[in-house]
Amino acid sequence: MTHVYFHCSTTKKVFLDQQGALVNDLAEARDHATRLVRSYTNERSLEDWRDWVLHVSDDQGDELFVVPFALVVGKLH
Repeated sequence: MTHVYFHCSTTKKVFLDQQGALVNDLAEARDHATRLVRSYTNERSLEDWRDWVLHVSDDQGDELFVVPFALVVGKLH
């Protein structure tokens, strides 16, 4: 198991994940990241999430991958 963190950012804001999560592999981390993005964007909010990015990092602070919110919520047409 690996401890990973899911930090969210846009050009104006950054939210750091202080807790993280234990995952078995990168596929599980990706699935967790996708669920987090859906959770954030499903909340009633005036926030336009399409410019946000979820950064997935290991416990050493190395970035493993990123998930642009637009990939999950879609782009404005």
